[in-house]
Amino acid sequence: MNLAPAERIGRIYCPDCGLAQTLPVVPRHSVANCARCGGTLLRRMAGGINAALALALTAALLLFPANFLPLMTVTFEGAERQNLTITGLTSLWNTGYPSLGIVVGAFSVAAPTLWLAALVPSLILVLRRRHPFWLGWLFRQAEWLRPWAMTEVYLLGSLVAYTRIKDVASVEISTGGWCFIAFALAILAIDGVLDRRAVWHAIGPDAMVGTEQGDVIDCLDCGLIAPLDAENGFCPRCAARLHRRKPGSFTKTAALTSAAFFLYILANILPVLSIIRFGREEPSTIFSGVRELLQSGLWPLAIIVFLASIAVPLIKLTGLTWFLLAIRRGFTQRVMGRTRLYRFIEGIGRWSNIDVFMISILTSLVQFGSLTRVVAEPGAVAFAAVVVLTMLASRAFDSRLMWDLVESRHE
Repeated sequence: MNLAPAERIGRIYCPDCGLAQTLPVVPRHSVANCARCGGTLLRRMAGGINAALALALTAALLLFPANFLPLMTVTFEGAERQNLTITGLTSLWNTGYPSLGIVVGAFSVAAPTLWLAALVPSLILVLRRRHPFWLGWLFRQAEWLRPWAMTEVYLLGSLVAYTRIKDVASVEISTGGWCFIAFALAILAIDGVLDRRAVWHAIGPDAMVGTEQGDVIDCLDCGLIAPLDAENGFCPRCAARLHRRKPGSFTKTAALTSAAFFLYILANILPVLSIIRFGREEPSTIFSGVRELLQSGLWPLAIIVFLASIAVPLIKLTGLTWFLLAIRRGFTQRVMGRTRLYRFIEGIGRWSNIDVFMISILTSLVQFGSLTRVVAEPGAVAFAAVVVLTMLASRAFDSRLMWDLVESRHE
């Protein structure tokens, strides 16, 4: 662990392997890593909660121009079209894909807005040292919403759409587009400076009374240490249910992964969009989209799309299947490698939505009647479902189940 010797502050449980450890005070610019699996336990960043609040307020100010001013302007044969973030939802809804439109609207507009609506007041109350009973619950909602707030993923999808539109029309980034770029960068900066454990510590004590001795569990949402007999009750800090392990983790993960595997095959066989030029329809699959980017000389974007849309979903599905089989068979070998892969899956899964956002942008901007237009296809629905199901599967999986097997072998 990269720590300076200092006063000890009590027990902390690793969220990845479940090992109980005692940490000293962690100085600024330092990271505490789990002694067993190497996972991050604590991260002290410069600026702390004050910097996170400043960035969150900046993002909140940029939220409205980023969502209510035009992002891009496309001109084709004298006709002009502009798009907002919400037009991806409306264009897909109006062309017969309401479920896909809801996914796009939820991840690009609703989730970022709700996340900031929960995060900003949480940080303000913490800095003002006011602790209403609902503060922990509110910050827990912000933490739950963060993976679904895909502003930075939408930005990368916009870049891919921009390069594809340039092949058929003139396209310019509008005022809202520049605001959206700044909005996405502010959100990434929040992730870089926000010390979540410091926020939880400021909201309430890190341990309940009576946990100095005896068996204990930790809250799976905020990390609070609680007596074992408090299991199935409510966490006094964040109001979540207290469980030793995620309830039904194995069954839920298996069901979601199985469904995602089937849809992944469909998503790669079926076309995800069609470009109609002068009445001639050209369907495009995910792989053919990557090939078109390569043919246009845009190999960096081609690599990004290939990794995000083809490789990463497959890695997630095979990885989750490996974890489940290892638990079912009682394997304890390579548990460290499986844990590292799980952390990768958790962190990278949301970026697979690049293609879904790209399709929503193309269908809203490239609509020039019989001359040129882009329409979504069933493969896009299947792929969006794969992204959602794999994210739900990785969140349902409890990596500590793999380490429980290791501990049971050593008893």
